[in-house]
Amino acid sequence: MVDFEWYRSFVSIFKHNSVSLAAKARIMTQPALSQHLACLEAEVGEQLFIRTTRKLVPTERGKQLYSLLAPYIDLLEEKTQELRINPISTAKTIKIGTTQELFTEKVLTHIPKMNLKTITYFRDANGLLELLREDRVDIILTSKKFSIPGIEYLPLKQEGYVIVAPSNTEVPDFTHLRDMERWLLQQRWISYDLELTLIRKYWKEFFKSSPQLIPIHVIPNLHLILRAIVEGEGISVLPTYMLKDNNVTAPKYRIVNEQMIVSNDLLVGFKCKHKDQIFINEFLNRINE
Repeated sequence: MVDFEWYRSFVSIFKHNSVSLAAKARIMTQPALSQHLACLEAEVGEQLFIRTTRKLVPTERGKQLYSLLAPYIDLLEEKTQELRINPISTAKTIKIGTTQELFTEKVLTHIPKMNLKTITYFRDANGLLELLREDRVDIILTSKKFSIPGIEYLPLKQEGYVIVAPSNTEVPDFTHLRDMERWLLQQRWISYDLELTLIRKYWKEFFKSSPQLIPIHVIPNLHLILRAIVEGEGISVLPTYMLKDNNVTAPKYRIVNEQMIVSNDLLVGFKCKHKDQIFINEFLNRINE
């Protein structure tokens, strides 16, 4: 197997026509450089230089090999010099667990401002907890808090959730909340999960009960749920931070009673032993901006 250093020594000898001068250029001993050349010639199966009393003269095979190798060796030397001048960033790597929606809306725009490298995992709330417990991530961004020893949560931001329906939905004027509840139960629902987590939270906040409904679709992605609503597939509960691009003249969707907003804390979870890590605090400061 060819040692890459044999190539570098060969190119240096070719340029200097001398083992002694090549050895000085490579800061090596002459015997070591001669050994590199001998090994390469044995691998090629031919002499690469003719030895004269004054210098080494490349053979035709030597000239061919030099023409093949020189551009790559020169490029490598150039890149090595660049690394000396501009060393690779020593930025820390932070491992993040979150949902696709939170990453898109809350993290992605801040990444260019951070002196951090990131590795991101997408999971639901239960999956995020497991990632954190197994030390596969440094922090999680979640809207669900678990009381687990050794894990701490900090509030990041507060989210608002509303009911969103297709733009052509005719919403009656409700006199009582019970009328609204009955109307909602008659609609086609799209849920993020089978547990109706977001819908259930909304129901308990305003109707003080559990929703007695079966979703027509379960889609574990809030952006895709919004797209399904726009296509007229049903209604759902969505965070207000996603509802930015609804054209006034040609709306894509409508909010059912904009005053009825349920609040929920967006949390950052991490292991207590990591709470003083500087790069974690830098990440939190950035996404809080």
